[in-house]
Amino acid sequence: MSKRIALVTGGPGGIGSAICTTLSRKGYQVVATCAPVFECPNLDQWKQDMHDAGVDIKVYEADVADFESCKQAVEKIESEVGPIDVLVNCAGITRDSVLKKMTPQQWNEVLGVNLDSVFNMTRNIFPGMVDRGFGRVINISSINGRKGQFGQANYSAAKAGMHGFTMAVAQEGIRKGVTVNTISPGYVATEMVKKIREEVLQTIIAQIPAGRLAEPSEIAHVVAFLASEESGFITGANIDINGGQFIH
Repeated sequence: MSKRIALVTGGPGGIGSAICTTLSRKGYQVVATCAPVFECPNLDQWKQDMHDAGVDIKVYEADVADFESCKQAVEKIESEVGPIDVLVNCAGITRDSVLKKMTPQQWNEVLGVNLDSVFNMTRNIFPGMVDRGFGRVINISSINGRKGQFGQANYSAAKAGMHGFTMAVAQEGIRKGVTVNTISPGYVATEMVKKIREEVLQTIIAQIPAGRLAEPSEIAHVVAFLASEESGFITGANIDINGGQFIH
């Protein structure tokens, strides 16, 4: 059987990179999308780093907040690489602000990249999965979509909305062999998180019963599990990976 094809949006990000690497090493043919303005200004260096690590990933440009851009990217990927079997919706940005100071632009940018993207990509890929009788859609949400976070009304709303989408579409796909699930990571040791001021970071870690940040590979491991053939009876689920910081 030919390799299954996995598409990871926001692949060059901290968690996205780990997902791309893990799926590639699990035998998937991995493609990634990114929008240079938001996600991957250092794309050439990322490609080189992945190549040096022995991971071959094709990258396609797509504005995940724009439906037509996603449609064109999916059509190009499926014509050049093949039908997409696994979709990991991992693209995300933050535009933090308390609500009384939040601008419509901050709200719209975060909802566009973090939530509209899930519809934009899944809508263009899901029908083909249904027709072929196999598919895995995995949405990367957040602990803050589960519990909310001060100064992140936009981000928390978008990430919570992802799982509502998951639960609805899971019911549409399961009889056709297509599963849809959510993963909600807590704080992960990405480069972005490591740049937080040390005293602030230590305050965050003190709130995590595990006493540490998650490794990006720990998120990627669960993605690979949900993407597998053997996970076909898991759908509509939300898997928390937060070291005990939020248990519900």
